[in-house]
Amino acid sequence: MDRAVLPEFVDDQSVGRDDLNYIMSYLRGINRRLGGVHALLSHLRRWSVGWKRGTPVTLLDVATGTADLPVQARKWAESGGFDLRITGVDVSAAMLELARAHVVGTRGIELVQCDARSLLDRFGPASFDYVHTGLFLHHLQDEGVGYVLRAMKALARRGLVWNDLIRTRRGLAVTWLFTLGRRRVLRHDACASIRAGFTADEVRTLCDRAGLTGAEYRGRISTHRFTLSFDQPAAATVRPEALSAVAASAH
Repeated sequence: MDRAVLPEFVDDQSVGRDDLNYIMSYLRGINRRLGGVHALLSHLRRWSVGWKRGTPVTLLDVATGTADLPVQARKWAESGGFDLRITGVDVSAAMLELARAHVVGTRGIELVQCDARSLLDRFGPASFDYVHTGLFLHHLQDEGVGYVLRAMKALARRGLVWNDLIRTRRGLAVTWLFTLGRRRVLRHDACASIRAGFTADEVRTLCDRAGLTGAEYRGRISTHRFTLSFDQPAAATVRPEALSAVAASAH
């Protein structure tokens, strides 16, 4: 099954707030049950071995949606005595309205309206310790995926995580059956997302092109999810000319 990036209701700025909230509520459940939360927290746990309690650690969440993963990450950090400060960015003002309602009562999370293709225009190089994106890059054509990965690498001082969907015919069939009886907007987006997902070879090729040498891929066919993680070399520096090339590729 070839990769096909189709328009999704969740990306339509004219979609009604009720439908948008319905879709995002479903995605929050998927993240809890099928590995989205685990994908981020498992890496934070590994990285936290080198953290000092009381010293701020920063995380950028690209295309944060309703910020369910930042909320879970912040709760985990507080339980361990870590000061994890999270910036969630999303291009949609309507989405950020839902996110602000979702993060009420959770400290340490800042929400910013920003197009993922303008990350380097908004934030400087090495602005965050870690960068994460979940269930977002399948919305983009390969060129856009490559740009965001290069931008994430440039923005992260220490490491990054990409969590997304594995594309299979079985996954499409399961998703179609699982969403029977749901609203049309959700059924369409859920199936479109699987069709826009990635194979392991595609992920590795995109990472190689983005300069993520040594990135680790982990796939779980049972949940149709994969995680790609990358640790920055200890002495990594970001060359100005490399940043210019990344920025130019977005236009």
